[in-house]
Amino acid sequence: MENHADLAVVGAGILGLAHAYEAARRGRRVAVFERSPRAAGASVRNFGLIWPVGQPHGRLHQMALRSRARWLEVLEAARLPYWPDGSLHLVYRGDEAAVAREFAEVGPGLGYRCTWLSADQVLGRSNAVEPRDLIGALWSDSELTVDPRVTLASLPLYLNERFGVEFRFGCSVRGIEPPWVQTGDGPWRAERVIVCSGDDFESLYPQVYAQSGLTRVKLQMLRTAPQPNDWRLGPALAAGLTLRFYPSFGVCSTLPALQARIAAESPEFERWGIHGLVSQTACGELTLGDSHEYGLSIDVFNREEIDELILRYISKFLRAPTLRVAQRWHGVYAKHPEKPYLILEPEAGVRIVTSPGGSGMTLSFGVAAETIDEIGL
Repeated sequence: MENHADLAVVGAGILGLAHAYEAARRGRRVAVFERSPRAAGASVRNFGLIWPVGQPHGRLHQMALRSRARWLEVLEAARLPYWPDGSLHLVYRGDEAAVAREFAEVGPGLGYRCTWLSADQVLGRSNAVEPRDLIGALWSDSELTVDPRVTLASLPLYLNERFGVEFRFGCSVRGIEPPWVQTGDGPWRAERVIVCSGDDFESLYPQVYAQSGLTRVKLQMLRTAPQPNDWRLGPALAAGLTLRFYPSFGVCSTLPALQARIAAESPEFERWGIHGLVSQTACGELTLGDSHEYGLSIDVFNREEIDELILRYISKFLRAPTLRVAQRWHGVYAKHPEKPYLILEPEAGVRIVTSPGGSGMTLSFGVAAETIDEIGL
């Protein structure tokens, strides 16, 4: 009997799962092929943050909000844990406060759900904030936190049970010759194929990837032991370094002064692309990070210097029962130097969708909805 699907998806990271969901909810027959026994790439190695506040004003911010709405729909239907606790960008220096205050003033007019909080208001909202020298914070209520390892393991079960999406884990795709997809489990006939294979630029269409301009980004991250006594973080935490990292803050006239001060005062943060984010998992662990190293050839060995810099910086604004590190790892994702994500059409009936550039959790459902619309499924 011939194996057949309306849509074949290569890759079971969040981008692949989002495309499978979008097609399946429209009544299409979907098959997903993942070469590993379970998703083990960038999607399970991140903070689990859906972060609309970081997306630039306009199309991408609107896409992030649509993606957030789809996330809520999926998480509720699949009964998966999530925390709609928003985010705090904590500020301890005058130039940081200037950027946060300016964004709090202009952001609402651009569609951001944010406001400025005084130090007392911040401490009333979160018991995880270091009060010493705290000036205040930019508060945004649009951010969600999920547990990425739990979510990526559970979504395939939901998609299979609810929509009949067929998953083939431990099954690599060896070649695509539309309408045929050659897999480790034999050939499949598919009307459309979407390749969401992350930073694997070599297995399928290597010449297309080689000409795409894509590179790789390595990030180092840490996770603490579970916090005792059911202690919860509350809003996800960021601080001054993050204000220079996300493109949304580029609307602030006060940003260049902050960037210049950090570059002069802390060149080590610039060298390794470090900023500070904190999220929490379902069982109470704190996820801490991260750094950014760029290049097609990624060093497989982590640098202790980077971990120490991350911990040193985060300890200045985070007050938690324990920061004992239980796990260390690095993730790698694809990134284009100019485009927020990349959609390629190597041949008729096939799309490569990749490179949300560190915003995969935030944008994937929005990207998927547009892609499925465009290919007419």
